[in-house]
Amino acid sequence: MNDRYRQVGYSSGDIGFGSRAAVLVVDWQLAFTDPRYELGGLERLHRARDETSGFLKVARAAGLPVAACYTAYCSTRDMPLWKVGAVRREFFYGHPCTEMDPKIFDPTDFTYCKNGPSMFFHTPLISYLVREGVDTVFVTGCTTSGCVRATIVDAFSYGLRVQVVADCCGDAEAGPHEDTLRDVGRRYADIVDRAKAETWIQGLQPTASQRPPGA
Repeated sequence: MNDRYRQVGYSSGDIGFGSRAAVLVVDWQLAFTDPRYELGGLERLHRARDETSGFLKVARAAGLPVAACYTAYCSTRDMPLWKVGAVRREFFYGHPCTEMDPKIFDPTDFTYCKNGPSMFFHTPLISYLVREGVDTVFVTGCTTSGCVRATIVDAFSYGLRVQVVADCCGDAEAGPHEDTLRDVGRRYADIVDRAKAETWIQGLQPTASQRPPGA
């Protein structure tokens, strides 16, 4: 099958890795991983959560910064006009669904709340990445076609090298997941699997995984 996008110049090369990477973890909170909650029974997300858990162990062992977010609101008055009913009913401060999944959470991570789709929108994330000297981000989380995509676009817009770890991202259905990866891979990011990402991380020199001087 002809790929019209390639024919006109999309997917023209790889972005590649820089010298200092961080892992971004989008919304691996119990709302999406615990079947007690409305959005928590999606098996594709559970598999991606487990892959992310393993990936994070490798990243933390190598000293990579990890930034993880969850979504919560005080009331519907500070909430965007979500068309997702479960968000309007459950995603409030203090609700158990806003807690980070225990397979993901680590007290050494930079963990914070966001209130829009992107991890970057009105959050301290970019300041954290600048302080850590980061030029490359591995993106993980859920959902691929929603908050993950928004985070990818913003990371690209900030000039970061974006590596999307495909098996560490999840969506309700295969179609939106695969369509999103194919599309952002044409424009903004490299699509890698966990094995490739871990191979790069494990090949870092020891000094590359340490905090920048003065951090």
